[in-house]
Amino acid sequence: MTGTSSGASDNDGRRQRGHRDGARAVAPLAVAVAGFGVSFGVLARSAGMGVVAPSVMSATTFAGSAQFAAAAILGAGGGVAAAVTAAVLLNARYAPIGVSVAPWLSGSRWSRFLRAQLVVDETWAVAAEGEGRFNPQVLVGAGLILYVAWVVGTVLGSAFGRFLGDPAKLGLDAAFPALFLALLVPQVRTRLDRSAAVLGAAIALALIPFTPPGVPIVAAGAACLLGLAGGARHGPRREREDSGPEPGPIR
Repeated sequence: MTGTSSGASDNDGRRQRGHRDGARAVAPLAVAVAGFGVSFGVLARSAGMGVVAPSVMSATTFAGSAQFAAAAILGAGGGVAAAVTAAVLLNARYAPIGVSVAPWLSGSRWSRFLRAQLVVDETWAVAAEGEGRFNPQVLVGAGLILYVAWVVGTVLGSAFGRFLGDPAKLGLDAAFPALFLALLVPQVRTRLDRSAAVLGAAIALALIPFTPPGVPIVAAGAACLLGLAGGARHGPRREREDSGPEPGPIR
């Protein structure tokens, strides 16, 4: 994939998306990410992490839900081992996400490593171009915007959170669930997509009362097997449908 920020065209004449397209696509989501960063900063400070530690954590980790889980466990009196375990389980979903994006990250090892740090749920969604293809420039453009939003939100929350009070009163606790729903809706287009989404939600809801944080999310990923099975069974037919009717005989 060789799309540029200036809007080059591919062999089919379609304009390829670039860094600016990724930044524009993710800008509305960045508002929610910043709000969640503020919420995390408030929670981390109330858990005794101070101002500097949450900010450094966000700048070096960039893993919203995992950081939130770790801070919540520490704030509730849990140990470091429990906090780290919960964070690792929540971030385990990035294993399949990373595998899907890796073939599209070209360049040196360090270049691929640095860009891989920007692979999160939101950037993965906006960089997807269908049929397993991902645009690395869109991913980087979106990732940089979200990274800045997350870090700035954390700094504001940890530094000035005491003036905000309870984040739930401002609706910040609903920011991240709303963001994930916004990412999900454009991806659910077919009956198979809807079946996988419903099955994943059912698995997660069934496990939440009985398993540690993170396990329901990882287990819900099993619903992706529906997509693999359906893609193998319907792939050729779908390609024919996408390409339109076959041309008739030349007369």
